[in-house]
Amino acid sequence: MTKTELLELLRNGENSGMEFKRDDVENHVLAKEIVAFLNFQGGIVLLGVDDDGSVRGTTRTNLEEWVVELCRRKIEPAIIPYMSCLKNVEPGKDVLIIRIPAGPNKPYARVHNDRRNYFIRVGSTSREATQEELQRMFQASGRIQYGMKPVPGSTMQDMDFRRLKNYFSKVLEIEHPKDNDSNEWERLLLNLELLSDVDGVMAVTVDGLLLFGKNPAHFLPQSGIRAIAYDSTEPSYAAREDLEIKGALTPLYAGDGGIIESGLVEQALEFIRRNTRVQSHLDRGRRVDRLDYPEQVLRETIVNALVHRDYSIAGTDIILEIFVDRLEVTSPGRLPNTATVEALKIGFRYARNQTIVNVMRDYHYVDFRGMGIRYKIIPGMLAHNGTEPDFIETDHSFTVRLWKEKKQ
Repeated sequence: MTKTELLELLRNGENSGMEFKRDDVENHVLAKEIVAFLNFQGGIVLLGVDDDGSVRGTTRTNLEEWVVELCRRKIEPAIIPYMSCLKNVEPGKDVLIIRIPAGPNKPYARVHNDRRNYFIRVGSTSREATQEELQRMFQASGRIQYGMKPVPGSTMQDMDFRRLKNYFSKVLEIEHPKDNDSNEWERLLLNLELLSDVDGVMAVTVDGLLLFGKNPAHFLPQSGIRAIAYDSTEPSYAAREDLEIKGALTPLYAGDGGIIESGLVEQALEFIRRNTRVQSHLDRGRRVDRLDYPEQVLRETIVNALVHRDYSIAGTDIILEIFVDRLEVTSPGRLPNTATVEALKIGFRYARNQTIVNVMRDYHYVDFRGMGIRYKIIPGMLAHNGTEPDFIETDHSFTVRLWKEKKQ
């Protein structure tokens, strides 16, 4: 970095990627700023600068060694910072430039007074991460599966044993424990990671409630689908139908294979059927029905949203919107890890919620290839009406947009 570049940074002030600090800062305060950058997108700390951007210069003896030791002792996992010293920014005043990359092993913690605190960068300030933000960092790093977490206050009584027995007997076609054998049920559900034992206290896991809960929304308000149908091309308060779809992911089957109680997939598809058209015409004397959207494409889109959404984002359902010219399904959360929109189009496979994927595969909602966008959604729409779906990723969501007709 040149002196001219540094002076420009000082004029621009602190921001989400820039922090000014005097070099007499306490080590735990500097560690907090470094941790916040590591847990965000990286940044730069300028040592020897006041908050207002005025240069005070560095005065601490062995400053670089002090920073290295701080990063080793006060930050977990420890890091080795990139540093350079710019001499005589002002006469006799040096500035130490500490470059912090986005950390590859999030979340990072500051260790102080035998406590570990996790910080994130928000604008020009650093604040402690909420429990929700911390969980997302753990999940994004692959160090913990959110679905395996116990749900506080839940017990085995919150699981729908009709669905559980149905899963074993009708779907897997294997025996399950007897109704009164609670110990054997407990052992089985622990092995399947649908139940969790924390110091002798049993609680249902997030996946357990989502898949087989009596009322998942009681504990996980973000577990459903908000379905809205409009008589327009844009959202409006005058919706034709506005429905909150709640319940377990899995259906309940009858002995003949019919569905007694729908899971979320069937409920969402039924909403779409009510709010889209079926056009009929005669082909050589035979009636042919044509849907606005192919059933297989709709099913795959809904299943993908339910199976792969980020359930650690509380208070936000999947949004299903039907407009007069298109249908959109928006899932909370970005694509996980290294997944990109382009990668999905060519068949990249990913699973944010592996237990849910496994169980939904048993119900034949998910196939073993796990490449529904490439092999079902895109070719299904092209064959139906010549349109290609839009896949839109933002910082907070992922949307699949299906067009009813080809644009002229």
